[in-house]
Formats: sequence, structure tokens, C-alpha cells
Amino acid sequence: MTPSLRRAQLADASALPAVERSAAALFRNDPELAWLADAPVTSVEQHQHDIRCALIWVAEAADASIVGFLSAHTVDTELHIQEVSVSSGFQGQGLGRRLLQTALEHARHNGLTALTLTTFRELPWNELFYRRFGFQTLPFSSLDQRLKAVLEAEISHGLPGTRRCAMRYCAGSRLTSKPPCT
Repeated sequence: MTPSLRRAQLADASALPAVERSAAALFRNDPELAWLADAPVTSVEQHQHDIRCALIWVAEAADASIVGFLSAHTVDTELHIQEVSVSSGFQGQGLGRRLLQTALEHARHNGLTALTLTTFRELPWNELFYRRFGFQTLPFSSLDQRLKAVLEAEISHGLPGTRRCAMRYCAGSRLTSKPPCT
């Protein structure tokens, strides 16, 4: 049975670190990033805060277990996606795409102009996945101060700067198109 999507509740916070840890196992496929599979994940307390103050949608399996989530927050007229994680046993089934579609529908319903995120370049489950959805990779020279600051913070926490990028999806565009964002 296909997992259902819904807004996260405080009780879901305790399940989210395990989803994040399971999803991170994919990084073992990239020798330069394999260390991320064992890196610390977001705490239950931080997830609780995000559920109260930001936007989190979860994917709930038939047995009521949480098997995926998307965390985002609104910045001015954009929805910034902080994280998309899907448990390893549920990857490749379209859950990440469904979570993104839910975020996009939220953005459109609330009059937001774009979705933004930062991610790893050239990984099938990162930049390439988001490109298939319709996100565009932004040149560093065209980034606003907010996205530059996000990338700089990620680099200061040990992520390799040459492997990171920022992406944008214009919320007014159709899902099947690859919108030019300016």
C-alpha cells in the first residue's frame, strides 16, 4: 500500500531521526561523502521545534510508521526546503516526488513564488533528482544573500563546497516544465 502524506504532528518528531539516518545510508555510494551516512542527524527536539514553527509533511506507511518527510520554511515569498528524507526501504517509489509536489501545492496555494533548496551536485538522489522535478541549478554568482549564507553555513559545518549547489523551482510553472528562473 502506498504511504499517505500529511502534515507532521509533534508525536511524529521521535520517528524523524531514524528516517533521516536510514536515508543517509545512500551516501555510502559516494566515497567522498560516505562519512555523511554516520554523521549526526537532526535531534528530536529540533524536529519538534520545526513541527511547531515551520512546515513538515510526513509519509505514513500502512502500519502507521513514518517512512519519509519534507521540512521547509517560508522566507519572504519563497518556500525553502530544508530537507527531504525517505527511509531506505521506501526509496525509489516516488515518495520524494510526492513530498515535493505537496510542498509545491502549498507554495502555490499560499501565493509563494518559488521553492528553493541546497543540495549535493551530480548525485542521482540530490541535484539530478531535483532537476527531473523541474528545479534549476543556480550559478553562485546569481544567488541572493540568503542562499549564499545557507551554502556558506553548510561549508563551515564540513560539507565540501565544490559539491554543494543551490536550486530554485518557480512555483507558477507547471510540474512537467523546466522553468527558467530569474
